[in-house]
Amino acid sequence: MPPAAPSDAPTPAPQPESPGLTRPLPLAAAYMLASMFIALSQSLGQGFLAANIPTLAGELGATQSQTAWLMVAFMAPRASLPLMLIKIRSQYGLRRFAEVSIALYAAVALLSLLTRDLRSALLVELLSGISAAPLATLAFLYALEPLPQRLKLTVGLPFALSFIALGMPLARAISPTVLTDGGWTDILLLKLGMAMVCLFLVFRLPLPHGERTRTIRGLDLISFSLIAASFGGLVACFTTGYIYWWTAAAWIGPVLALSIAGLVLALVIELHRTAPLLDVRWLATPEMLHLTAALLIFRVILSEQTAGAPGLFQTLGFAPEQIAPLFWAISLATLAGGAACALVMRLERVPAIHVVALLLIALGSAMDAHANTDVSPTLMITSQAMVGFAAAMFLPSAMAAGLVKALSKGPQYLLSFVIVFLSSQILGGTVGAGLFRTFVAVRTTAHGQALAEGLQTGDPLVSARLAGIAAQLSSTVTDPVRLRAQAVAQLAADTARQATVSAYNDVFALISALALCALAALLGHIARDWLRARMARHVPDAG
Repeated sequence: MPPAAPSDAPTPAPQPESPGLTRPLPLAAAYMLASMFIALSQSLGQGFLAANIPTLAGELGATQSQTAWLMVAFMAPRASLPLMLIKIRSQYGLRRFAEVSIALYAAVALLSLLTRDLRSALLVELLSGISAAPLATLAFLYALEPLPQRLKLTVGLPFALSFIALGMPLARAISPTVLTDGGWTDILLLKLGMAMVCLFLVFRLPLPHGERTRTIRGLDLISFSLIAASFGGLVACFTTGYIYWWTAAAWIGPVLALSIAGLVLALVIELHRTAPLLDVRWLATPEMLHLTAALLIFRVILSEQTAGAPGLFQTLGFAPEQIAPLFWAISLATLAGGAACALVMRLERVPAIHVVALLLIALGSAMDAHANTDVSPTLMITSQAMVGFAAAMFLPSAMAAGLVKALSKGPQYLLSFVIVFLSSQILGGTVGAGLFRTFVAVRTTAHGQALAEGLQTGDPLVSARLAGIAAQLSSTVTDPVRLRAQAVAQLAADTARQATVSAYNDVFALISALALCALAALLGHIARDWLRARMARHVPDAG
């Protein structure tokens, strides 16, 4: 133990605090840096996995359908663990929660270096999903810690959510660079390095201990087990359903039915508890149903950046290096959207922010819905950047509005809202991506069949097209039989490409239509509230 300072030693002058901050400016900046690193560590881990399934399949000696289960293993615990994390944090203290969470995350990152086959990879990704689940909460806590009350919702939330959202596009942007030599091991080393930085920051910049209350009860574990199993089943079905195909795999129907039954049973248990894990009655009020529906619909719409543009360009055979500039643009737009949200956000402006976000999504998706077979990633930079900007504006404002509604009812309602927000984002993204990929598969088949019906050998247009392709190939192929065979193969490949592009055009058009429908519903809601307020002002005072 170091010796105590002598009593006559000069007292160090206190560091000046920046106006409005609860901590000195350098320390406040360090807390915000910790929030950024923690948010990126969590979101980059998911982004690297989603972007590199083909690479992992090759390194693990597995098929891509088998490797898709790695996403299930990672996402399933992240969908359900928010149910218990807030209670765990309340019972064991904020500081201990932060330190144990980040230590587990770093330990799992180190363990991941031992992955050698699909079985060990599945176990590691399951542990990664469990250990990464608290990081979103930690990112929020570190962003809010140095800010005064008036800036927590307007600056802290957009800051944390922007970096949480940044991980997915940024992972696709930097993956080609990181994977140049060492393959997946380089990704694991990068994740481990970021985890160690987070570990240092959390222990060097401790959160306050906070009050500790005994909140976990026996029935909480039963309800959580039911919900966790149900969410896991839904994640598994919507992640792999379009791969195995919904009606071809015998297990999908029973798993979906059991998942829904498990959720219903958990809700019945919660309705009959005096201190429920979820306040179902409050969540079933019209106001909360409206907010939950808005969060789910918006998350489903935003699945376009997971299942839309990336899927299109991967299917068309573009290399990751060719797609990277598109995701650099989306990453920059995400940061710009978060900054714009922080600058303009006030609670009374939330509906206007949502209107702007939905307009941007509808316009960006409509721009992408007219692609042709010559489409390239650079042609979608503007439209996809608009969608990324809109997402970074919508989510912080929606969360801020929900937090205010929850806190106005009492602190006990905060848990229910946070669970709804986090689960809706994770489940909504998984369900939305699964539905859009299924829609793409259906529409690709439909367009392919329609084009194939037109490719009749007697059709003069087809004959002319074959003759044109043959003329292009004649300089390298001289054998007439081989020339015709290659011309037919080239025409078939062109037809498949056209069917794929047409299917994704349908997806972009559908997303634009959904955004416009959501916008119409929002404008109707705004008009109704305005009319009610106007009528209330004209009602004579009863007193």
